[in-house]
Amino acid sequence: MSDPTFWELARGRRSVRRYAARAVPSELVDKLLEAAHWAPSAHNRQPWRFVILNDASRRRRLAEAMAAHWQSDLLADGADAQQVSQRAARSIQRIVDAPLAILPCLDLDSLDVYPDPQRQQREWQMGVQSVALACQNLLLAAHHCGLAACWMCAPIFSPALVQAILDLPAAYDPQALLTIGYPPDDAPRDKARAPLATRVIAR
Repeated sequence: MSDPTFWELARGRRSVRRYAARAVPSELVDKLLEAAHWAPSAHNRQPWRFVILNDASRRRRLAEAMAAHWQSDLLADGADAQQVSQRAARSIQRIVDAPLAILPCLDLDSLDVYPDPQRQQREWQMGVQSVALACQNLLLAAHHCGLAACWMCAPIFSPALVQAILDLPAAYDPQALLTIGYPPDDAPRDKARAPLATRVIAR
């Protein structure tokens, strides 16, 4: 018989973008990373690398640079300039104000090397999926520990910029940015999911 606490965990996790002004203890950070490290991975290579963004000034530079890149793309798409500016400002604040920020990366050096681009692309895709599985473990662990978190994809759109600002090894391919902290009093409530039957087919 399934443990009902698993379903409470899986269904209770939410993306929270604002946090209480309270630091996340280092021992709790270690628990989150430990949970992530036990995720499944292709070939059991464990290709995830986690960058903890402790330097406040560097984190701000990263947030501002990613927001500027995003603004440039949105303006080129013809979006309203005022709305773009407001969205970028909110994004910066979310990253800067978060008590904890973690950048999960894929270590490209951990991947197998193939002579043809098709298999190499599939190998990279397996690595990306492995890092994503580790991120999900981390997010569920955060929720289990009474923390809130948000999965942000901004680094995917400007990987070279992220690597340069954080002085990362060339093989580190940024995959996401996870902001984490204690939930505020007005944390978001449940969001509805589409009916499962609309997302499943049988063949």
